[in-house]
This record gives sequence, structure tokens and C-alpha cells, in this order.
Amino acid sequence: MLPRKLFCDSLFDEDITRGMDSDIYLKDGVYHIEMDIPGFNKEDIKIEMHKGTLTIKAEKEYKEDDENKKYIRHERKYNSLERSFYFGDVEEDNIKAEFTNGTLHLTIPQKPEEVKKQITID
Repeated sequence: MLPRKLFCDSLFDEDITRGMDSDIYLKDGVYHIEMDIPGFNKEDIKIEMHKGTLTIKAEKEYKEDDENKKYIRHERKYNSLERSFYFGDVEEDNIKAEFTNGTLHLTIPQKPEEVKKQITID
């Protein structure tokens, strides 16, 4: 069962997530996130889950490699990206992450729904 709302960090400012495009789907009780994080290595990425909210941060130190360059246009000068998603009650200890060719793939198992226990009256 999906949470009532799957909250994203920004519904109105698309530029804030530039470089972290993602697909989220549910299959067999497991959420899957496939997120493109081009230009980063897996060591640059931090993933945290806290109270049902998953936060993905990608940070790297920007270094100018040649002081003699005169840029005409310099768009790749970023050092930090971040996105958050709310999933609700999930199995936080069983989250798995892989990073291959600039794509992060997370699997987040849902917690099984608790079965209500019927109590009989003596």
C-alpha cells in the first residue's frame, strides 16, 4: 500500500533537482528508485533514512584544473545536489543501494501490514 502521499522535495522548483532525475515505482512490496546522478562517484553520495523520509545527497569538491582557461560558458560548476522523498513505514534495515554508470538504484521494502488480532469474549 502506497503512503497517502509520496512527497518530493520540490513540486514547484524543478531546477533545484537538476542532475538528479528519478523514477520511483512499487513492485512486489518493494519501492524502487532509479536516479541519475551524472558526474559523481559513489563515494560522493550519502543516503539517509529518518522517520520514513529518504534523503539522497551528492557532494564533491569543485577544483579549477587550469587557471589559464577562459571559459565562454561554465555550467558544470556544481558541488552539491540533494533530494528527499517520504515513504512512511518501511523496513529501514533492509534498504539496498547500487551505483552503476551514474545511476543510483535503491530498493526499499515496505513493512508488512500488521494483521489485527480478534479477541474473543469469554
